[in-house]
Amino acid sequence: MSWTEEKVTKLKELWGKGNTASQIAEIIGGISRNAVIGKAHRLNLSAKIKTRTATSNKSFENTLVEKNIKSKKGRRSKFKSLIIEKDFEPENPKQLEELDENSCKWPIGHPNEKSFYFCGRSSLKDFSYCKLHLLYAYQPKGKKDDVSTKDEVPEFIEKKIKSA
Repeated sequence: MSWTEEKVTKLKELWGKGNTASQIAEIIGGISRNAVIGKAHRLNLSAKIKTRTATSNKSFENTLVEKNIKSKKGRRSKFKSLIIEKDFEPENPKQLEELDENSCKWPIGHPNEKSFYFCGRSSLKDFSYCKLHLLYAYQPKGKKDDVSTKDEVPEFIEKKIKSA
């Protein structure tokens, strides 16, 4: 199918009136919806997507920005509120039966091993873990740390200690 001057003029007219590509293809006849879209694109006809007005779109974007700022502040303040000392209270190894509401439930080792236990330090209010293990459990978004040895302090925790 070739586009004649008459068909191009009709396309521009119908496009300007707001007809859909399917409607234009049906009216002109002998062409597909995709052919209409392609020709409109090549002619640089304006996009017809106007689902929201500009003012509502701006307010929508502003709302998203405000929500992102609030969530970032909330996340930062949670971690800043954990003033971290370099010396944590010593582990208090506990078995599953010995755990209570106030003990850290961070597992140490593998459950199949005889030496398996839970951290047992005092946990923070509203969390299941102590300060140290809370930092392991709730890492910053997009941060995937390499597996480290037990005695090694991860880099992101070091940064938190320095900024606190």
